[in-house]
Amino acid sequence: MNQPKHKGKALLPLSVSKAACAGDSGAVECVLRYYDDYMNKLCTRTLYDKAGYPHVCVDEYMKRRMEIRLIQAMMKP
Repeated sequence: MNQPKHKGKALLPLSVSKAACAGDSGAVECVLRYYDDYMNKLCTRTLYDKAGYPHVCVDEYMKRRMEIRLIQAMMKP
């Protein structure tokens, strides 16, 4: 049987989600890795240097805050 996909990416197994909600650190890491590309996309910013040239980069502070919020949401009873 084929793995279900969403936009070409395999879905996160339900067993991993349940284990992450139960507090399994390995499963939490899997969830964070699964959403890593999405969070990078959301946290991408364009910064300008003194000469006015644009530089596209990931706002690491915002990404860490998103990761923390995701972990907190998984740990809610």
